[in-house]
Amino acid sequence: MSESLVLSEILGPFAECLDSESAQRVIEFGFSPGVQNRVAALAEKANEGLLSDDERQEYEAIINANDFISILKVKARGIIASQPH
Repeated sequence: MSESLVLSEILGPFAECLDSESAQRVIEFGFSPGVQNRVAALAEKANEGLLSDDERQEYEAIINANDFISILKVKARGIIASQPH
């Protein structure tokens, strides 16, 4: 089973705990400018093959966190879409 499929299965029941306000806040969540700048710097170094072991671990952790957040956002959008308007 792929990592994203496992995350999706784990987050499905969790997302069902969200009310509409919480789901909307999840959808609107984004990384701070400082984190965005760090990701850009690490991505550039990764593309150049210049990451240290510590930087590679940091970059992978950020990518994993982003995957987690992205899947949770999809689940939150589903909650919002399923509610009567």
